[in-house]
Amino acid sequence: MDTARHALLRGQFDLTWALFEYHLERLTPEDFLWEPGPLCWTMRPAPDGGWEPDWADTEPDPVPVPTIGWLSWHIDWWWSTALAHAGGRTPPDRTAVAWPGAGPATVARLTALREEWRAALDRLTEADLDAVAPFPWQGDPAHRVSDMAAWVNAELMKNAAEIGQLRLLRAASGHSGE
Repeated sequence: MDTARHALLRGQFDLTWALFEYHLERLTPEDFLWEPGPLCWTMRPAPDGGWEPDWADTEPDPVPVPTIGWLSWHIDWWWSTALAHAGGRTPPDRTAVAWPGAGPATVARLTALREEWRAALDRLTEADLDAVAPFPWQGDPAHRVSDMAAWVNAELMKNAAEIGQLRLLRAASGHSGE
């Protein structure tokens, strides 16, 4: 696919990923569950040996600060959902998205999602980009698949900035070697 719209979406995604990769390459396992304050959402050990995210069905007030671990799980969940919609598959339930844990396994998972998304973007035709977006607007005819792709880029950029800021705050507070 080599249209101006596709090139813009792909270029925006590649730039966002490059900015995110700067922080991913520097994360330590200790960064993932560091809580910068008393009101945080994080990943908690589950009875089955896995992890469970803190969650509320309605956004709390005040909004808790997410940890890098929670943010990395959240990226996996919304990106897996977007990929399923883009591929015409049933999206995973939030509770079915397993967090790999603090460290390289999570970075590898996010990198795998990157490759899946790049492949999905590359498969989209002009007609696909013009189709009604199935996510995150649940089929609202005012939003197209091109809007969904732009949303993925924007959501990734936001979450990457949050992860980067948390990593830098932890380092500046003397909790890491940087």
